Amino acid sequence: MNHLDFTGRHAIVTGGAKGIGYATAERLLASGAGVTLWDIDEPRLTQAAETLGAIGGADGGEVHSLTVDVADAGAVASAMEATLDASPVIDIMIANAGVSGIIKNAWDYSLEEWNHLIRQDLTSVFLSCRAVVPQMVARGYGRIVVVASIAGLEGAPTNAAYAAAKAGAIGYTKALGKELAKTGVIANCLAPSAIDTELLGGVTQEYLDTVVLSKMPIGRLGRPEEAAALICWLASEDCSFCAGAVFDLSGGRAVY
Repeated sequence: MNHLDFTGRHAIVTGGAKGIGYATAERLLASGAGVTLWDIDEPRLTQAAETLGAIGGADGGEVHSLTVDVADAGAVASAMEATLDASPVIDIMIANAGVSGIIKNAWDYSLEEWNHLIRQDLTSVFLSCRAVVPQMVARGYGRIVVVASIAGLEGAPTNAAYAAAKAGAIGYTKALGKELAKTGVIANCLAPSAIDTELLGGVTQEYLDTVVLSKMPIGRLGRPEEAAALICWLASEDCSFCAGAVFDLSGGRAVY
């Protein structure tokens, strides 16, 4: 593993109890950062914090955790207050939390299904970023990384609500990155194709084979640690001349 030095930095990782969020927290901690995990799954969050605590203890970064629905404005405000009580400075926001799509034709979604995906995969990004930007701007330093999806760039047949939410997250990050470009706060996002996490648990093998893997020249799913490697570079001081950019993580699938 290439080393990035996050000594003295503190990061919030939303959706940090598993998958990409967990792998990112693990790498940040191993690189010296303190990390606060925000996740709605309390049992998994407790387990993740205990496991990651050993890494932080060995390498200097501390790990904290808060059970929070990042799509709820009040919950995010409370979580931010509690996080700042434990760590008065937040240097990094990894807006990773989200849910998988509901596989059906675009015209067959109920309004409740549509709203659920927009709330969890787009509104959560807005609320997470809004929570940290003011204090980052006041200090003149910050790194924001939004985990979107290639579905937001290409569209995903029979997964329209998810694609729309991720497209919104990409557009939001592009705008935010431009607004913050001269402040010392850098905001970018990445657009993964399928990563081998529990988020794929509700996706059939047929869908993976025909809609996902068939379009990926590399011929396999991505690994969480591969996503974490890119996220951590985007969260580092080395990432200093990118603003509102979208980084590919698709195994060669991207055509843009």
